[in-house]
Amino acid sequence: MALATATEQGSALFFLASKTLGVFLVPSNLIIAIGALGLILTWSRFQSIGRKLGSWCVATLLICGYLPIGALLLVPLETRFLPWKAEEGEPAGIIVLGGGVDPVLSAAHGNPVLDAAGARIVIAAALARQYPRARVVYAGGNGDLLQQEAKEADVAVAVFESLGVMRNRLQIERKSRNTEENVRFSKALADPKPGERWLLVTSAFHMPRSMGIFRKFGFAVQPYPVDWRTRGWSDVLTIQSDFLKGLSLTNIAVHEWIGLVAYRLTGKTDELFPSPSPTNAGGKE
Repeated sequence: MALATATEQGSALFFLASKTLGVFLVPSNLIIAIGALGLILTWSRFQSIGRKLGSWCVATLLICGYLPIGALLLVPLETRFLPWKAEEGEPAGIIVLGGGVDPVLSAAHGNPVLDAAGARIVIAAALARQYPRARVVYAGGNGDLLQQEAKEADVAVAVFESLGVMRNRLQIERKSRNTEENVRFSKALADPKPGERWLLVTSAFHMPRSMGIFRKFGFAVQPYPVDWRTRGWSDVLTIQSDFLKGLSLTNIAVHEWIGLVAYRLTGKTDELFPSPSPTNAGGKE
């Protein structure tokens, strides 16, 4: 009981830190914050410093938005694990990590609202129809720091059913707030047996960190990446014509790399950049 309480307290502190400090580490937020500081300084005796910070802010936003910085950081993440091969045999189950729906907007409008990662649910539903004997576990509560009432999993059930997956095939985990809790709670729900083959469905850029955590928990899953944000290395040589898209890719990439570092430093993974071939005994596949 004491160990469980300590784990819960540690998870709560990690979640709080990720949702507070993490906000300031998002490139666009950090750049804007520095730009705002520069604006304030222009009304003080530090006008020169303020103008320099303002100029730096504009230049950095343009660089992150139009140059392929995001692609350069995302491609190594998205190409780390290859797509799953169907000829390897039928899976016993499919784990789908949350992040594909917006629970707050869904609750507000009374209809499922998919976000940019909605492919996680759509592809998982297709896999469920392809493998009718496979169990389907969806792990997703609410990662919002303030609005915890609406749950991703509840919305996901409606989406799965609309895509032809019967409710009695779904096992729903609705408490998790981040990837580590996704893994911890979904493993307890799935209760995998020795020799069973489970697929892990999540965004390609999110796969390295997710695989590292599954290995830490001793749950041998096989990656099924979806939701790519780049075409591959060719994007690294391409100037981004859409400023907001380029900035978004940079935000996603930096967030994920920071997540990899944070999870390694806190012992939630055993590898900084988990490889396709696990090296730790607990993660043999």
